[in-house]
Amino acid sequence: MNVVDSSAWLSYLAGDANAGKFSKAVEDTDLLLVPSVTLTEVFRTVFRQRGEEIALAVVAHMKQGRVVPLDAGLAIDAASYGLAQKLPLADSVIYATARKFDATLWTQDVDFKSLKKVRYYPKAR
Repeated sequence: MNVVDSSAWLSYLAGDANAGKFSKAVEDTDLLLVPSVTLTEVFRTVFRQRGEEIALAVVAHMKQGRVVPLDAGLAIDAASYGLAQKLPLADSVIYATARKFDATLWTQDVDFKSLKKVRYYPKAR
């Protein structure tokens, strides 16, 4: 199973130098878990940069994976990981989702760099 964080989705969508590193995880929708907070972050960014129509198309692709809602148990796990790992709120939800399903987390966000089962690629310059 794979969780692709918002920074990796945006890299893939932009076709930047790291896009290829995230393509397998993004395109293998049978193994893709999508934290609901990732939908929020990606939709908001794409809407702001490219408009609502493109943002809706992006979300349609994301929803081909399994969308994982933020329920009470996941929220508590996220708070615990956030405190223990000093993660911002959205990152803690994304990480808790990956841990709940023993999934690999794909990212370019340095906050995740040293955590368990993370494939971290520094942002391309």
